[in-house]
Amino acid sequence: MNIIIPMAGMGKRMRPHTLTTPKPLLPIAGKPIVQRLVEDIAKVVNGPIEEVAFVIGENFGVEVEKNLIAIAESLGAKGSINYQKEALGTAHAVYSAVQALKGEVIVAFADTLFMADFVMNRSVDGTIWVQAVEDPRAFGVVKVNDAGYISEFVEKPENPESNLAIIGIYHFKDGDRLKKEIEHLLDNNIMEKGEYQLTNALDNMKDAGLKFAPGKVTEWWDCGNKNATVYTNQRVLATAKGDSLVDVNVSNQNSEIIEPCYIGKNVKLINAKVGPYVSIGDNSVIENSVIENTIIQTNSIVRNATLTNSMLGNFVEYDGKANQLSISDYSTIKID
Repeated sequence: MNIIIPMAGMGKRMRPHTLTTPKPLLPIAGKPIVQRLVEDIAKVVNGPIEEVAFVIGENFGVEVEKNLIAIAESLGAKGSINYQKEALGTAHAVYSAVQALKGEVIVAFADTLFMADFVMNRSVDGTIWVQAVEDPRAFGVVKVNDAGYISEFVEKPENPESNLAIIGIYHFKDGDRLKKEIEHLLDNNIMEKGEYQLTNALDNMKDAGLKFAPGKVTEWWDCGNKNATVYTNQRVLATAKGDSLVDVNVSNQNSEIIEPCYIGKNVKLINAKVGPYVSIGDNSVIENSVIENTIIQTNSIVRNATLTNSMLGNFVEYDGKANQLSISDYSTIKID
């Protein structure tokens, strides 16, 4: 089994946080989004993973690449770094890791997380995971026939006939066949809305007689913007199983922690009320503040604040009364 993780996008809807950190590396409950995604997939694969192929932009940097390789190696797999030099669509992104398009393949776009309890269906040629949404016009969608197989793929339909949105996770029993179909799009310059679309390759495979089944997830969490990411953090904390995610050595001075929360190493809480649904990165300080439903990254200081539905980056200093914030790395804000 190979896993391909396209993650080369700029994450413009997540600015200012993605000005310094690629979106898939932003933390959810203490772990980067892409790490959680790969770990979640590994849980349902039910077999060894040979390669995790990350498709990134050329400007992500050496440290990011090292961290991605480490994520793959933590699962006993080889990690590879593959560059998508131009944003030419989903099929083009997948083909950027062409060496991994062989045997059994999972493709998972790194701006989504999911909760699921299922076994891989290897009786069909592929599984496309979907979720019913209120407005499917911003997604690729599928139609399903009476036999339970996918009968049509449509990319961002203006007048959708189905509300089953593709969540960005795909299983293919034959990666070489997917490779052949994408090469057909590229070689013949077959584009839709100016891009090489994975849905076009899927449609061609379906027309050739391959059977794709829709897969269902228990929950699907988007990380496309600040509000969605904060909500995803909330749901991940709410559904976490096992021990507390609060570091045992947190410095607690006259403070209250309302779980579920993630609190990292060397965090100091001084006259603070934290939680529920709060994630605080290593070496941060929260003083004289009430914080709930918020992500605060590493090495940040928050004083005299009452925050909810907020997201603060690394090395932030905030002293003030605002209720909802979105502050990027290395920012200092003091309100008298």
